[in-house]
Amino acid sequence: MRIAILSRNASLYSTSRLALAARSRGHKVLIIDPLELHLVVSDAKPALIYGSEPLGRVDVVIPRIGTSINSYGLTVVRQFDLMGVPVLNPAVSIARSRDKLRSLQILTAKKIAVPVTVCARSPAAVKSALEIVGGCPVIVKLQQGSQGIGTMIAETPQAVMSLLETFWAMGQDIILQEYIRESKGRDVRAVVVGHRVVAAMRRTARAGEFRSNLHRGGVAVGVHLDPAYRAIAIKAVRLMALEVGGVDMVETRSGPKILEINASPGLEGIERASGVDVAGAVIDYAERFVTRRRGQGRRQAVSRLSAVVDDERVRIRKRGVS
Repeated sequence: MRIAILSRNASLYSTSRLALAARSRGHKVLIIDPLELHLVVSDAKPALIYGSEPLGRVDVVIPRIGTSINSYGLTVVRQFDLMGVPVLNPAVSIARSRDKLRSLQILTAKKIAVPVTVCARSPAAVKSALEIVGGCPVIVKLQQGSQGIGTMIAETPQAVMSLLETFWAMGQDIILQEYIRESKGRDVRAVVVGHRVVAAMRRTARAGEFRSNLHRGGVAVGVHLDPAYRAIAIKAVRLMALEVGGVDMVETRSGPKILEINASPGLEGIERASGVDVAGAVIDYAERFVTRRRGQGRRQAVSRLSAVVDDERVRIRKRGVS
C-alpha cells in the first residue's frame, strides 16, 4: 500500500514510528506537510497538487494534524475523503473531538460521565458558573488546546475573573470545569484503535503541577484497564466517529469521568509506559480499514460526511425539544 502520513515534521516521534511500522510491513510511506498540498475544487473531480505535480495514488491517509494548522489541515483531510481515499479519522470527526465543549455535549447525551462543565461569556454569569462546578479551585480551559496548553487552574474567584477577561478580550472561548480533588493530579489515557483499547497508562503530575501531561513533566506507568474503563473509552471514540483516538479519563469512586478525546494522540509516552507497539497496531488496522473500504468512492465519501452532519442536526433538534 501507499500510505500518506499528514505531518508537519517527519522527525516527530509519532510520525517516525508510524512510518517505521508501515515500512516494516512492506508499505510505501509518504510523509506530507499538509501546507505543501494545494487543493483543486471543481465540478469534474476534486484533486490535490503536491509541489507542482498532481499527488499520485494514495491508498490510505493517517492524519496527524496539529492545532496550529487546524483549519487548513482539516480542509486537506476533507479533500482526501471527498476523493474517495480512506482516511483514518475524517475531518468532521477530528473537528468534533477537538472542540472540548462539543465533544462533552455528545458524550453526556449518551450518558457518559464527564466533570461538570460550564461555558460562560458574560462576567455576570461567572458567580453562578462557579457555584455549578463546585467552586474554586476550578479548571479553566480554552475550547481548543492540546498537551495541557490552554488548561489552567484558578484558586480564587478573582483569579477566574482575571483569566476570563483576558481570554475574552483575545476572542477566545473558555470553559470552566469541575476540579476533581480525588484524582490527586492523576489521570488515565487509553488509546483506542478500531474497536479495542490497544494500550493504556496512568499519568501523574509532577510536584507543584496539576496537569498530568508528559509534556508538562508528568510521569506515566502502563496499566491494564478495568473492563468498565475500556468500554467507556471505546464508546467515546466511536461517538466521535474516530477510527483512532486517545481518551483521557479520571478515576473516581463512581467510575470513570472523561476529560477529553484526542484525535491524534502522541505515541511516545504510551509506547514507553506500556511497552505496546501502538504504531504497529495503527498500521495493522489501516490495512483492514482499506480492505473494508475498497471499492467505495467519492459518492460514498459524500454520503458519509452528510450522514455525520445530519446526525449533528438530529442531536441539536432533540436537545432543543427536551
